[in-house]
Amino acid sequence: MTTAKVLTLGSLNLDFIYRVDHIVASGETIGAGDVQTRCGGKGLNQSIALARGGADVAHAGIVGADGDMLLDICRESGVDVSRVRVDEGRSGHAIIQVDSRGQNSIILFGGTNRAVTQDYIDRALDGYGAGDVIVLQNEINMLPQVIAAAAARGMRVVLNPSPYDDRIDECDLGLVWLFFVNEIEGEQLTGESEPARILDVFAERYPKANVVLTLGSEGAVAQFGGERFEQPIIPTTAVDTTGAGDTFTGFFLAEYLRGGDVARAMLTAVQASSIAVSRAGAAPSIPTLAEVRAALEARAE
Repeated sequence: MTTAKVLTLGSLNLDFIYRVDHIVASGETIGAGDVQTRCGGKGLNQSIALARGGADVAHAGIVGADGDMLLDICRESGVDVSRVRVDEGRSGHAIIQVDSRGQNSIILFGGTNRAVTQDYIDRALDGYGAGDVIVLQNEINMLPQVIAAAAARGMRVVLNPSPYDDRIDECDLGLVWLFFVNEIEGEQLTGESEPARILDVFAERYPKANVVLTLGSEGAVAQFGGERFEQPIIPTTAVDTTGAGDTFTGFFLAEYLRGGDVARAMLTAVQASSIAVSRAGAAPSIPTLAEVRAALEARAE
C-alpha cells in the first residue's frame, strides 16, 4: 500500500499546565504544585504523532507572534510547517489542570486558530489531490468549508469531531472517509451509548465511511468495510492522559497508510497511547515509532 501525502489543517496551541491534587470544583480555590508551558492543540498533536509514527505529513494552520515554540517542535518532529501562517494576536492556548491520578480538565481559547479564511484554505490545499489525506479536528473555524474543499480535490477526509459542538452539524459528514471518535463523541453524533450501536448508526448514516471508536479502559474498536476489529488497552501507570487520543489517531493513521492492516494499526496505536499516558504533557509525551516497535517486540517475547 503506497503511503499518501498527509496534511493536517488544525490547531496549534500553547498549553499552560497546572498540577493540582484534584480538579477544581465550582466556587473552589486551590493551589497548584507546579505550572509548565508546553506545546499542544489537537491539530499539532496529531501532526506530531503522524510524523513520529512514520508518515509524510505537513501542517497548515495559523499562529500568533508567540508561536515560535509551536513551529520548532513540529520541525524537530519532522512535520513540514511551510504552510503555517504567522498572524498578529495570540496563538490558541489551553489552561489544563492535571490531578494526582493523571486525569485532566481543559479550558480552550481559540486565538489565531479561529482566523482561517477561504483564501487560506485554498492556499493550504495547493498541491494536494486525489488519494492524499487531510486530517481535521474541530478547533479551527471554517471546518465545513475545509471538508468541502478537500473532498472536491479527491482527498480522503479524516475527521476527529472534537471538541463536539453545533458547528459539526454544519459539516457534510457524508464526505468523511474516516472518523476518529471517543465514546462521548460517538454518542453525540449518533444518540447511542453502546459501542455496537454507535457503529451500527455510523454504518447506516455514512455507509462510505470508516470509524475508529476509542473506549478508554475498554480499548478501541474499528469498523472498516463492514468488518469490525477490537483491541484491548495495554495497561500502564497513567501520569497524564492529555494527548493520548491524538497519539492514538496519529499512530493508527500512519500505520494504516503504510500497510493497510487495520488490526496492526490498532495495536500500534494502543501501544503508542500507552507510552504517551505514562509521560507528562501532550506533544512532548508522544513516542517515536522506534519506541513503539521496541515495546511491541518486548511484549511479544
